[in-house]
Amino acid sequence: MTGKSDKSQQQPDGETVSALSGNPVMEEILLKLQHSQKRNETFYRQLAGVLRELIERGALRGGEALPSERELVKATGFSRITVRKAIESLLNDGLISKRHGAGTFVKPQIDQPLSILLGFTADMQRRGQQSSSILLDKSVGLPTANEALKLGISPSEQVVRLSRVRLAEGEPLGIENATVPLYAAPPETIEASLYEALRQSGNMPVRAVQRMHAAIANEEESRLLGIEIGSPIFHTERHSFLANGRPIEVTMSAYRGDRYDFIAELNIEH
Repeated sequence: MTGKSDKSQQQPDGETVSALSGNPVMEEILLKLQHSQKRNETFYRQLAGVLRELIERGALRGGEALPSERELVKATGFSRITVRKAIESLLNDGLISKRHGAGTFVKPQIDQPLSILLGFTADMQRRGQQSSSILLDKSVGLPTANEALKLGISPSEQVVRLSRVRLAEGEPLGIENATVPLYAAPPETIEASLYEALRQSGNMPVRAVQRMHAAIANEEESRLLGIEIGSPIFHTERHSFLANGRPIEVTMSAYRGDRYDFIAELNIEH
């Protein structure tokens, strides 16, 4: 269907909204379509925008089924092609996924507590998800001045650099660039989990300081994470320490903003 025929379809009327009052999500979809100010956009873009807004603010939660194509066609009066294009737009943005024979579902956000020190592998295991990595670099070399300062080592002491794209259930979620002293985790001991290698050598960190700021994906980040250039991401820097206070790890990461929520528990100061 062309953009013109898409434009010729009828928008939902008040009668339709009233008839669907028992379905609050569908009712909100129709009300937002009625009050949409973007009259110059095709209907599929308007519908995609409304669904995207509901997902981003949590009205449609992770793991929840999206209204079916048939339900959306019946409720909105849009053609099946228009509705399908709107859903495909959300699929391409990574906001929803299709399960064969089950329907279309909102992808769950990953709630990442800031009070727990966990590696990616262990974090995915406790969520019941299969983790994997794409290795970008695993090498030994001398530290930069900044790395030597943060790890508390001499400029002549070698470090291991480990750069990977981290995936859960085959989906890229983050890029991690870790640096540790060579004595703590020789390259041949590092397999799926850097923290497991540190544990095996007796150098498991017990606490960390993590800084985080919002950013937008550059060309390389967008390519590695499978997202659009300019998409929201989180940049983090983790500085980890042993029980005796000695620095043991510096990791710079980039995580997808559409898949991660970082959560901190706050207590009032007495």
